[in-house]
Amino acid sequence: MTAQVIRVVIADDEPLIRAGIRMILTSAPDIEVVAEAANGREAVDLARAHGPDVVLLDIQMPVMDGLTALAELGRAVPGVRALVLTTFGEKENVLRALGQGSAGFLLKDSAPGELIGAVRAAAAGDAYLSPGATRHVVDQLASGRAAVRGEEARRQVAELSERERGVLALLGEGLSNADAGRRLHMSEATVKTYVSRILAKLGCENRVQAALLARDAGL
Repeated sequence: MTAQVIRVVIADDEPLIRAGIRMILTSAPDIEVVAEAANGREAVDLARAHGPDVVLLDIQMPVMDGLTALAELGRAVPGVRALVLTTFGEKENVLRALGQGSAGFLLKDSAPGELIGAVRAAAAGDAYLSPGATRHVVDQLASGRAAVRGEEARRQVAELSERERGVLALLGEGLSNADAGRRLHMSEATVKTYVSRILAKLGCENRVQAALLARDAGL
C-alpha cells in the first residue's frame, strides 16, 4: 500500500532558504513541495490554489508577515496545518503563533531530520514545538500558574519510575530526545519510548504539557 504524500507550501522571502528547505523536504519519499512563496500574501493565495497539507511560514517576510499570514490561513484555508519557521526564538513569537492556530514552531537552525519530522507531525494532526521553543513556552506559562498545582503535580509524578522522572525532568528543560539520551546515556529511540510512556501515564497530550507538569512538580 502506497503511503500518502504530504503536500507542502514553503513561504520565505529568501530564495536560498527556500531552496534549502525544498532540498531537505524532497529528500523524504513521503513529502512533496507543491509551491513556494516569497511573502505571506503569496503563501495564502498558493494555499488556496493548491490545498496543501502543511504550509511552512517564515515570520519575517515583506507584504504580509508570517504571523499575519497564519491568521489569514485559518480563515481562508481552514483545513491546512501551518508550521512557523524562523530564526527568531523569542517567546512572544512562539505564544502568538500558537495562539493563532499554528501546528508548531520550528527554529531555522533545527536539524534536517527535525524539519521532516515536524512536517510529518503537523500533517498527522499533532502539535510540534522545537526543544528551544518548548522552553520558552514552559517558562512563560509556568510563571502564571497557581502554586496550588504543585501538590497535584507531585502526586502525579510520584506514579512514575525513577528513570521516567529523570526523562520528565529533561522534558521540563526543553531537551530533545537526542539531547536527553546523551544526558542519560540512552539511545534516542529508548528516550522516545519513555516519553510516550510518560505522556500516557500522566494523561498529557504533548511534550509541552508534560514539561509544564515537570515544572509544577519541582523537577
